[in-house]
Amino acid sequence: MRPGESRQLLLDLTLEQIPTLDNFVSGRNNQELVTRLRGLAVASTFDSVYLWGPAGSGRSHLLNAIAGLAEGKRPYNLLAGSSVGNDLVLATGSLLIIDDVEELGELAQIALFRVFNAARLAGLAILLSGAQPPLHLGLREDLRTRIGQALIYQVQPLSDEEKSAALQRHAIMRGMRVDDGLVNYLLRHGRRDLPSLMAVLEALDQASLEQHRPATLPLLREILQNPLPLDDQ
Repeated sequence: MRPGESRQLLLDLTLEQIPTLDNFVSGRNNQELVTRLRGLAVASTFDSVYLWGPAGSGRSHLLNAIAGLAEGKRPYNLLAGSSVGNDLVLATGSLLIIDDVEELGELAQIALFRVFNAARLAGLAILLSGAQPPLHLGLREDLRTRIGQALIYQVQPLSDEEKSAALQRHAIMRGMRVDDGLVNYLLRHGRRDLPSLMAVLEALDQASLEQHRPATLPLLREILQNPLPLDDQ
């Protein structure tokens, strides 16, 4: 086995878990956002929502969770911004979900602008996400203005206390024994986003099992010396 291969395999398994609103750690400051997004899965909801935050904030998790929640309740289209073509053909009453809107091409931007114009007549709901607030998106002015008129939410970062509690719960679910000192060290020296922190915790568990060593601070330091690639939003 090549160095780092087991850690990469572990990360791949982590990312394949089905995103839901139940396994999204919202913290105190994202509860209104989660409630608003939950409503988009209902066929009688026609809101336009734009959420933004940096990589690792959970944007993509939330969009995939809402798509799963809409299954069987209303038609939906879940698209990456880079994959949107020159036209968007949507069923009446459907939910359009686009991740990374800053990656929309010129013709795709025109197509999305037309969707905004037709949304009320066609009974559409729109859920978009990006890395920046609407004012800073590198998009056509008319589309940026329309996005700015949507309900806008920033995915708020978790406090260290909320991250610590989430990591402790995650460890318990995996049958791990980790003390507060280990979690605090991870929060101080690991990447700040929760998906990265959980990936390190899982890598620690895997290394502990493979090497027949307890999940201690020295082993955690070894894991942190070989950081895991992660591209989760």
